Parts: sequence; C-alpha cells; structure tokens
Amino acid sequence: MSTSFNDDQMDSLVSDLQILIRQPSISATSEGLEQCAILLANLMKNAGIHSELLYLDAVDQLENVNSHNKIPPIVFGEVKSKINPHSETLLFYNHYDVQPVDPIEKWNEDPFSGKVEGNLIYGRGSADDKGELITRLKAVEFFLKNTGDVPCNIKFLIEGEEEIGSPNLSRYLKKYKHRLNSDLVIWESGYVDKDERAIISLGQKGILNTEITVYGPSRDTHSSLAVAIENPAWKLVNLLSYLYDPVGGKILVDGWYDEVKPLSDKELQLLADEPFNEEAFKKEYGVTNFINNQNAYEIKKALAIEPSCNISGLTSGYTRKGVKTILPSSATAKLDFRLVPNMDPRIQFERLLKYLRTTRCFSENEVSVKYLSGEPAYRTPIDNQYVKLVVDSASKIFNGVVLNLSSAGTGPMYAFKEILNVDSICIGSTTLPNKMHSPNEYTNLDLLHKGTNCFIEIIKNFANITTRNTGQSRYYNL
Repeated sequence: MSTSFNDDQMDSLVSDLQILIRQPSISATSEGLEQCAILLANLMKNAGIHSELLYLDAVDQLENVNSHNKIPPIVFGEVKSKINPHSETLLFYNHYDVQPVDPIEKWNEDPFSGKVEGNLIYGRGSADDKGELITRLKAVEFFLKNTGDVPCNIKFLIEGEEEIGSPNLSRYLKKYKHRLNSDLVIWESGYVDKDERAIISLGQKGILNTEITVYGPSRDTHSSLAVAIENPAWKLVNLLSYLYDPVGGKILVDGWYDEVKPLSDKELQLLADEPFNEEAFKKEYGVTNFINNQNAYEIKKALAIEPSCNISGLTSGYTRKGVKTILPSSATAKLDFRLVPNMDPRIQFERLLKYLRTTRCFSENEVSVKYLSGEPAYRTPIDNQYVKLVVDSASKIFNGVVLNLSSAGTGPMYAFKEILNVDSICIGSTTLPNKMHSPNEYTNLDLLHKGTNCFIEIIKNFANITTRNTGQSRYYNL
C-alpha cells in the first residue's frame, strides 16, 4: 500500500482542478459562485467527504433570487475518524471565489481554460485558491481510498467571498460555530520559495479600505477656468500628501500607531533568522531599490509588522486617449491601509476622519470619506503547540522550512480566533511568480504534488498527538 501521493494519482488531481478552474466564480461580480459551490460539493462527495452547502438565510437558497443579491454559500465538509473518533479536529479553510480576469487582452489563453503546458497549469484560480484547495481534498481522499478512514477528524470551510474581503464570514462562523469547532486551522494558502523551501506563516495583517472623494464645481468645466475655480484633483493630491511621509515611511494620522506593540525577543529573533533573497525579490517586481533605500532586514520587518498606507486607485477628469481640456467636478482616491495586531479598522477609520476634518479642516461638503471594508490582523503565537507539528511535516516533503512571523497580505484569520477560539497556520504550494490576481495566472504541478504529500504528513502527525478527550496518544501509520 502506498504511503504517499504518487505520480499515478496526479491525473485525478489535474482533472479535478481543471473542472474547478473552468467554472468561473468571480465574487466581485457574483459570477458563477453558487454553480462553483455545487460543483465543489459534488467533487468532495465523489472523494468520500461528506459535504453540504451552508447558507446564512433561507432566501439565499431559492433559485429565483437575483444572484447579485445572494450571499454565496459556504461549502462545508467533514470526515469523522473511525479509528480515532475522539481525536482533535483539523479544519481546512479555503475559498472557491477568484479575482476578475481584467485586463482580458493580456491573457494568452482563455482565463478559464485550465490548460496544462509542461509542469504548469493555467487559469484564474489555478494558484489562488483552487490549486491550493485541491491539494487538501486529495490528501483526505488519499486516506479514504487507501484505508477507508481518516486518522483524525477533519473539516472543511470553503467560502465564496474571500477575494472581496470575506464580508459575511464572521456571520457564518457565528451561525455555524457548533459545526465548525476545531483545534487548528490550516490556512488557505502558503508559499514555496525559489529553493523549494516551504514558507510557513503564522499571521496576516489586517486592512482598512477607504475611498476619498473631493468635490469641486457642480459640473466639469472648461480648463481655461482653472485660474478662477479650484481643481478638486489638486485638492485631492494635497490632501493625500497629509496622510503619509514618504521619506520617513510613516503614516501621519494622529494616534495611528497607539495600539502597536513591540515584538518579543523570540519574535525579533525569528524575524532576524528568516532568509530574504533581496535580488530575487527586486528582479521579480522589476525594481532596482527598496523604498527609502531600506536594507533587507528593514524590508523583512516592514512586510511582517509595519502598517502601510497605499493609494490603490486615482480617478478624475478625462483619462481616455487624446486630449479633453476640462477642469473636473470631482476627484477620487481609493486607499488601503494594512494594519497590525491590536489595530481596529473601525477605530483607525475614525482617526482618519477626525484627522481630515479637524486637523486638516476639510468639511463634509468638500470631502467625502467612506469606509469600504476592514479586517483586523492576527498572529498565531510562536509557541503554539501545532507549529512544530506543521514544521516537521513540511520538512519531510520540501527542501527546508522557513518560519514567517506574518504574511504581508490580509485574510480573515482574526475572525477564526475571535469566534471559534482557534489558531491558524499558513502552508501551501504557491510561488511568488504565479501571477495571482494578474493575467496568465498559473501554478506548478510538481508543487501541487508536494503540497498534497505535505498535507498527508500533517494529517498523520496531527492524529499522533495526545487527544484532549482521552488523554492518550493515538498513533496512526499507513
């Protein structure tokens, strides 16, 4: 009997992944979400995993409800261990929604083709997050097909709104808390570096998404009037300059850093020990130097623990081809602020609002500041009992392990701790060049293979820990 996921089983993995990729599931436009959830639930049932669609409201289950108004279901999966019924429970968190494909003209193939070319499989969601999801499903299927059982209790929570900030996940966690109770969450993604070392991350930053609009004349006017009428685009540029000091790299909003706590000695040491390939990073993103000429350690620290202020979009006036000499009636900027633990996005938004209204004296008539969405940050403690288990499991499969204090990205990890009181660990098989959120997204088949075997090891090792209910160790071997 095989003790690991082998090459012969990869055909099934690729085939199932292609099925998922070929079903569009874009949360930004609500395209194909429920269809993808149904498809996924059927794939799980075929693998031997009990699965069902969970809804927040009864109306969302009705077929005649406008898809744009429906909250997409969570795909819930569960397999209870027969040999180890009192084992602790491992929860896999993933998402079936994907980013929009724009700009479509930059794709070399159909974004939903699932085309395999050599060691790569292309398509939206191939890396983020359908490729990661399929490795977890196949790891569980491996046990069921080889033994008819799983060595520990396993659950799946697969949502359809991660790419738009998981606006309803907390409601789902509260409503179905009794069904989602677990002891460890394996997060939806994780990286493998160029040396094929697994990057295991213990946290994620939070986020505050805002939109600032400055108003000018009642309508777009002839640009010759710029000597008489204040241009809202200039006012917006001025306002944005008050928010961030590019030289010092600090956010200037009063009280912004009040809740930030210094790192412990253990955390500082972990940060210092983490390898960082400065040249590879610069090459991947086409830059010659880091912001403010910071060194590698400073960048590592910033990515893991520093708040940020980013302008993600600017719109005003005429932006198409050619010339149109107007003075625009308004100007809008979209901003995202990455947050660190203990920062509450709502409190940070109120600080931003107060800073603009009182310190910078902008009135509501001339400046609109909107709260779009937000999510707090969370970090799993370094001494969490499952960290070593995951590290040891990954070390058997990959060419080494790098323990990362926190990802620079954002996800709803805080909600799992706040509502389910469970910590999360990020591990997966994605690489930085995979073009996630960009045209021509792809993932590496050999890394999906390794990722599947890594989750097989995690499940085996998770079953070998002392169970909470019996106080006895249950050792499981294939």
